[in-house]
Amino acid sequence: MIIFFDGVCNLCNSSVNFILKRDKRNKFKFAAFQSDIGKELLIKHNYSSKNFDTLVLLKDNTIYTKSTAALLISKELNSFWKLFYIFIIIPKFLRDFIYLYISRNRYKWFGKKDSCMLPSSEIKSRFLN
Repeated sequence: MIIFFDGVCNLCNSSVNFILKRDKRNKFKFAAFQSDIGKELLIKHNYSSKNFDTLVLLKDNTIYTKSTAALLISKELNSFWKLFYIFIIIPKFLRDFIYLYISRNRYKWFGKKDSCMLPSSEIKSRFLN
């Protein structure tokens, strides 16, 4: 499974770090939207690589976005984080409304970097480049 994220977004980078700490079975790989491999894989799966307002999960050759992607990711994490998947029962339009509200304000609330995050040597193998 591959998680695509906005590499200059502080909230997105924090989310990636959160997932890395709780993905003890190394199920996820990561690619920034801005990276060449990220753009290439998204285009290959018919997703516009210009749409940075959502987390994107590629699982079993299917693209998932917004709250559905976040909940599917939580389902794969260790410990009680799996329990968040229960929110999948909330209608998608409600989940996505909240998700997009946070997403559209993420730079204002959490800030933005000038360039994409560079992974440390311990986690570099989890990032596609």
